[in-house]
Amino acid sequence: MEVIILAGGIGSRLQSVVSDVPKCMAPVDGKPFLHYLFQYLIPFKPSRVVLALGYKHEIVEAWVSTLQLPFEVVNSIESSPLGTGGAIKKAFSAVQGDYAIVINGDTFFEIALDGFALFHRMESSEWAEASLALKPMDNFTRYGSVVLNQKTHRITAFEEKKQCEYGLINGGIYGIQKHALDTCPEKFSIEDDFFAHKVAEGKLAGYVSYGDFIDIGVPEDYEMAQTFFNKPEDDKDPWHSIISRS
Repeated sequence: MEVIILAGGIGSRLQSVVSDVPKCMAPVDGKPFLHYLFQYLIPFKPSRVVLALGYKHEIVEAWVSTLQLPFEVVNSIESSPLGTGGAIKKAFSAVQGDYAIVINGDTFFEIALDGFALFHRMESSEWAEASLALKPMDNFTRYGSVVLNQKTHRITAFEEKKQCEYGLINGGIYGIQKHALDTCPEKFSIEDDFFAHKVAEGKLAGYVSYGDFIDIGVPEDYEMAQTFFNKPEDDKDPWHSIISRS
């Protein structure tokens, strides 16, 4: 499994509390948020992790160079903002296989990543060019919702942000086929351009997971994150996997 982490965000909405580091390096309980993403990945044994970097990338590179990780880390650095899609496309140049798992550097979604990778490989072998991990959520206004055909696993629509009593949201973890980005421009949005186009083509799959989720993109949730990773073991959802990690 190869993983791309989108770690080039500025974090403009966090400027009031975190203003001197990239968003992925925002301190959470004394450690960069990226630390928790790395710890999450370790049990799934990725062969390579590509960091899609941009804003103040030197800070991320210097910190990563101090770590001893059980997987290879490769840096993909954009010299000017390319958008989420452009950053992913550039990072794919360091991916050796025909697909990668993409993780947002400012969200944490506790899913069985190897199970999601298997789901994506199965669906992409038939029809899908990308898969999204979806989080069921109650009473939300901050996120748009995703319409999923539960029988076929096809995402059929994205709905705008509004008050929603229950729905599925984009959990910030994707499986993407490398070739699917070949015709994309250098700079684009993965959400507004690529995913919207693939929904229209009927080539976007959805994988529902009930794992814990947090997004540090706004100050309120960033403050919540300070205790998110220190819950008692009994309060944590287990990372169930349909594949043995042995």
